[in-house]
Amino acid sequence: MFLGIEWYWWIVIVVAVGVSIPFKVKFMKWWSKRQQEKKNGQRGKWGDDE
Repeated sequence: MFLGIEWYWWIVIVVAVGVSIPFKVKFMKWWSKRQQEKKNGQRGKWGDDE
């Protein structure tokens, strides 16, 4: 087969990539939101002092 990998391994690879993409998108949205909250939380303060 292509690159010496059997056909069923290609199915496994495609499924793994297909499952990981939505998790990556969700993580990126969460990370962006977290960074934005962190940035807004420090506005008007001197460093991390409360």
